[in-house]
Amino acid sequence: MRAVSRRHARRCAYPLGHRCVSSAVKRRMSGRPPGTLVVRSTNPGRDTSMPIAVDDDRLRFARMNAQLLAGPPAAGAAGAVRGAAALQAQDAQALGLAVRARTAGLVAGDVRRAVAEDRSVVRTWAMRGTLHAVPAADAGWIVGLVGPVFLRRFRKRRLDLGLDDALCERAEHAIREVLSDGAGLTRGRLVEELNRVGVPVPAAGQAPAHLVLYAALRGVVCRGPDAAGGDGEPTCVLMRDWVGAWEARDTESALARLARRYLWGHGPAAPEDFRAWSGLPAPMVRRAWELVSAELAEVSTSRGPTWAPKEFAESLPTAAPNPAVQMVGSFDAYLLGYQGRDSAVPPRYARRIAPGGGIIHPAVLVEGCAAARWRWGRGRETVVVEPFEPLPDARWNP
Repeated sequence: MRAVSRRHARRCAYPLGHRCVSSAVKRRMSGRPPGTLVVRSTNPGRDTSMPIAVDDDRLRFARMNAQLLAGPPAAGAAGAVRGAAALQAQDAQALGLAVRARTAGLVAGDVRRAVAEDRSVVRTWAMRGTLHAVPAADAGWIVGLVGPVFLRRFRKRRLDLGLDDALCERAEHAIREVLSDGAGLTRGRLVEELNRVGVPVPAAGQAPAHLVLYAALRGVVCRGPDAAGGDGEPTCVLMRDWVGAWEARDTESALARLARRYLWGHGPAAPEDFRAWSGLPAPMVRRAWELVSAELAEVSTSRGPTWAPKEFAESLPTAAPNPAVQMVGSFDAYLLGYQGRDSAVPPRYARRIAPGGGIIHPAVLVEGCAAARWRWGRGRETVVVEPFEPLPDARWNP
């Protein structure tokens, strides 16, 4: 609640946009690109006023605001993670930079404490079956919702690696025993212990990684503190020991909650964006959108209709972010949370930010639009900025 109230306070500081109570998600979206999800409203009788129209600049401003990259900063690491819905965590340094961009005065040690000591932020495999940082209070229901989806999706790969269903089930029971003393083990040490107790997990190749992924998606393990005082290899811990017990949610309740969280952190957005971010199959995405449709207002953009929570949509920011220049790290949610990046990255420079293979490079944003890449200089003591084209000094020194 705290992160939402802070974001609401920030939105109210902006001039009001056109007011609208939308028909959000009520009809077939004819004329949209292939792959568009068709979603029916669960409340077709409500007001069908015209959607709020925004240009590309205002769309960027709104998404920067939703992502906590503009306006008052989030309240600590957990507030940044919750406000953005979730943050990528496969790269520990990138996670720290993502939190830093959404807060004020935090340093890397603050993020490590939130993960390893306070346990207010948990790293586990969630959306798209990839490693994310999520609020500890949300880890259980998020994994409970998305875990079964990706367990099915990755089954063939497990079988190819020699991890059949029976072996995975035996390993799951053994993992609970091996980690029952509360100590975290690195992936390599965990596999050694499993083999020691008679569960023959291949130690080479990708089998260990996929077994840990299986256990995480089952809600058995999550990442604990990194070894070597926070600078070494991450450990695996029992998730219930690490975050405590959580309340199970039925699928529809969890779907609606995840859709709300996404829209507050990424809106205005479309169902296709939610699907790209979550990795959920189309029927689940359609149902999630239907469940929250009465809470949404339609926002018309040059890319087609999008939606945002009514409270947000009716007070979309009209002014550029302050500061106008913002640096984000690798895999930042602002660049990774939608079906496409063309609203934030000019198409002619798309390969400079996303060259392929799932890589998203660090970027310098000017009024929400990627204008440069950046990288660490020698010794990580300086930053080297590589503009896509010359920029006036005034743009860099607002």
